[in-house]
Amino acid sequence: MATQQTATAGRILVAPSVILLFAWMLAPLARTLYFSLLHYSLLDPTNIRFVGFQNYGYFLSDPNFLGALGNTLILVASVLVISVVGGLLVALLMDQQVFGQGVLRLMVIAPFFVMPTVSALVWKNLLMNPESGLFTWIAKSLGLPAPVWFTNWPMLSVVLIVSWEWLPFAGLILLTALQSLDEEQKEAAQLDGAGAISYFAYIIAPHIARAVTVVILIETIYLLSVFAEILVTTSGGPGIATTNIPFLVYKEALLNFSVGGASAGGIVAVVLANIVAVFLMRMIGRNLEG
Repeated sequence: MATQQTATAGRILVAPSVILLFAWMLAPLARTLYFSLLHYSLLDPTNIRFVGFQNYGYFLSDPNFLGALGNTLILVASVLVISVVGGLLVALLMDQQVFGQGVLRLMVIAPFFVMPTVSALVWKNLLMNPESGLFTWIAKSLGLPAPVWFTNWPMLSVVLIVSWEWLPFAGLILLTALQSLDEEQKEAAQLDGAGAISYFAYIIAPHIARAVTVVILIETIYLLSVFAEILVTTSGGPGIATTNIPFLVYKEALLNFSVGGASAGGIVAVVLANIVAVFLMRMIGRNLEG
């Protein structure tokens, strides 16, 4: 009886914060859903009328929609592969006892705390600039033509920038998982003469599997909304080569001045993000149960 009363009291104490958080999440979503059902153009703000699902049909039939959806999936998948594989290598390196380990870890983690806009500007102006960038200097030093990154390889350029931002996050999470590995297991593997490949396959990989799935879930949710890096570097071009769903919504809102169409695109983006999140949650659930 006392336990039940304690649980009830706990729910009552938590209820205000849950209600506030719920309202904080639902209010903008409901407002966006409302605008998505209206003809609302910033060019004619006095002519607002109900059009039902017409904005959704317009957004989904946009010739650029499928291209933007494909770019979104390519960006998410590419960054996940690079950040998880690179993060694992970084975690394995930082797990070793090396001189200046604290400084090394700080330097590796630092990119994650840099604002996306600043990261994109650094890469665009200091590294990938076709006239004075670091990569241009390296290419000229080797007698190679200077690469024009954002013209010749626009999606690759965006993938590299976003991967640089998220690799430290994956490395930090995987490092935490590695450091929780039982020392007795390590010693037993060494005594049994396990090689590097066998040690990784049978000791490390199973131990960090859950951490990897968590990294994939968190990164995917954020990668579906990548915007600043694209705006600063390529503006969705050339053509629609780097236009993803969030940038397509931006173009609808601030370039076509259609609040209704942009709101419909935002709802579509939310639905797609939730579909991906549910799929990943089920995958993680099976992993955890296993």
